[in-house]
Amino acid sequence: MRQSNQTQVTEFLLLGLSDDPHTQKLLFIVFLGVYLVTVLANLLLMCLVQADSRLHTPMYFFLCNLSLADLCFSTNIIPQALVHLLSRKKVISFTRCAAQLILFLIFGCTQCAFLAVMSYDRYVAICNPLHYPSVMTWRVCVQLAAGSWTSGILVSVVDTTFVLRLPYRGSNSIAH
Repeated sequence: MRQSNQTQVTEFLLLGLSDDPHTQKLLFIVFLGVYLVTVLANLLLMCLVQADSRLHTPMYFFLCNLSLADLCFSTNIIPQALVHLLSRKKVISFTRCAAQLILFLIFGCTQCAFLAVMSYDRYVAICNPLHYPSVMTWRVCVQLAAGSWTSGILVSVVDTTFVLRLPYRGSNSIAH
């Protein structure tokens, strides 16, 4: 077996969207505004559902879980992007990048699972309205929510395991 001199990638250089400082500040303001609206909207929705007892239904239970996954998804990516928009050294370590990847996949896959569960909930509510209370019990709702979070975790662990086994050689620069 032939061995060659291989260097391991320990960090990635993020090139960003623009090199212009004025454009970077403008992008920072836009991204921060969108991020704050996303965080506030998700928190408001979750608080509203918890506060109003009329919203304690399966549909809003799933919507709260979807909002939580969206909040975590946004919070995983946007703060790091905001830091890189303003910093001179736009570097992320391999370990930090891998952690961000697995969290990104967990929350993204969980959102997809919740959208499927929510569509099933609406299907049962529309197609079998008389059976809906007996089909969508709180026990079933909790099981569906736990299954969505579990499937998000399992899919992301499998994907991340395969991605991290790939060889990382060559350029460590990543364009936007």
